Amino acid sequence: MKGFLLYLALAAVGFAQAQSARKYVNEFMNIGTGGRQFGMGKTGTASTNDVYSTYWNPAGLAEQSDKIQVGFMHNFYFQNIANFDYFSLGIKAGKNKAFGLSMLRFGVDGILNTLDLIRNGEINYDRVTTFSAADYAFMGTYAQQTRPVRNSNMLVSWGGNVKLIHRKVGDFATAWGFGIDAGFKIQDYHGKWGFAVNARDITTTFNSWNFTFSNNQKDILYLTGNTIPKSSLELALPRFNTGGFYRFSRNKFEMLGEANLDITTDGKRNTLIRTGLISMDPRLGIEAGIREDAKKFRLMVRAGVCNFQRETRQNGTYGLTMQPTTGIGVVIDRLKLDYALAGFGASGAGLYSNIISLSIGINGQK
Repeated sequence: MKGFLLYLALAAVGFAQAQSARKYVNEFMNIGTGGRQFGMGKTGTASTNDVYSTYWNPAGLAEQSDKIQVGFMHNFYFQNIANFDYFSLGIKAGKNKAFGLSMLRFGVDGILNTLDLIRNGEINYDRVTTFSAADYAFMGTYAQQTRPVRNSNMLVSWGGNVKLIHRKVGDFATAWGFGIDAGFKIQDYHGKWGFAVNARDITTTFNSWNFTFSNNQKDILYLTGNTIPKSSLELALPRFNTGGFYRFSRNKFEMLGEANLDITTDGKRNTLIRTGLISMDPRLGIEAGIREDAKKFRLMVRAGVCNFQRETRQNGTYGLTMQPTTGIGVVIDRLKLDYALAGFGASGAGLYSNIISLSIGINGQK
């Protein structure tokens, strides 16, 4: 299986040859982070207000409750063939400002390199090696929150990301890129409701690719019908994530619902709403639970739906499919632990994704 992935990896990076904007550029940046958000149908643009805001909406980082927060997520993809990891650090600077640093990695490791398996007509398995195809993103975040009118019941937050993209396929291909995100959020002072938008790649994010193959490897690629990639530039067009949430609480019970709309500008995609210029993918999520001892302990259950697509049935007609998600979370003082299961149901085809994430808050005082 992993031996065949060599050719899939080379074919994927081969799309970077044209120096123009294409669909699905840096798509690993749109997978999502956090067990809470995955459990709620990959929603989080409006309600995320902790260290995971560096991904979902940089404006939310200004609401971080602790002086320091550390977050980590591990995600198993395609029955553990691929792994997606996220690490983030959020630091509160005063009452209404925050800084953040985060890193993402999506990679397939242990891919068999069989390009040198046959040399001069001789098969030698000692020449088979392994490599990794991995995508990285490094982000620096700044966020600030203000009250537009003194003594009003409204809060406005804004923030941005500066991100560095690095993509690597063994020793064959490397890419470097740069981009900027901007986020905005408005909400009720008590956190009962809110609306937000996160504009990704607002300056258009680029990837500059460089390919390195030996003459022998080029000959093998040519003889096996593979395209030999050339150094080039690919562009990622702006993408907009909008959403709103509403929170209900009574005594020890609380419930939150959120709806997001993912808007892409790179042409028609297989989404629920699509035109020749833009495509829109709705997402819905809900969480409910109980809390004890103020905010020292909370237990939450979550469910959501996302990834609406039109698929062709066996009789030739079209049908609408969707991807359900579910999850659970627990908060003990400043420790948050979340788990989500995604990829089950008709559209998931049994390739389950298990998402585990946690965050720890440090106040710097007793």
